[in-house]
Amino acid sequence: MTSQPETTAGEPRKLKVRRAPKYAPFMIAGALAGVVTAAIFTILAPPSEEFTTSTIFGFFTVLLLIPGVILGSIAALILDRQSLRRSKTLVVQPLPDDNSNAEAETA
Repeated sequence: MTSQPETTAGEPRKLKVRRAPKYAPFMIAGALAGVVTAAIFTILAPPSEEFTTSTIFGFFTVLLLIPGVILGSIAALILDRQSLRRSKTLVVQPLPDDNSNAEAETA
């Protein structure tokens, strides 16, 4: 039993084809951009007697990691919307199943 709708071998179907971005790489890139920005801010920050450099880096990382992930997600959403506009509709015609060749090869 198949879960696909019953179609005849000669019936053409329309399929919508598009290139959609994967969200996880964009979110990871945004997080990395936030960490790099935190490192730059740490280097540019004046030295403090109250906090160590690693503590300042930790503060900036916490503050910039989430906005970086959000910006990466927004970039992926924008690219996803653009891919919807650039999608193409193709007409395909399924080929008939040739079970006679498969049975002859297994015998």
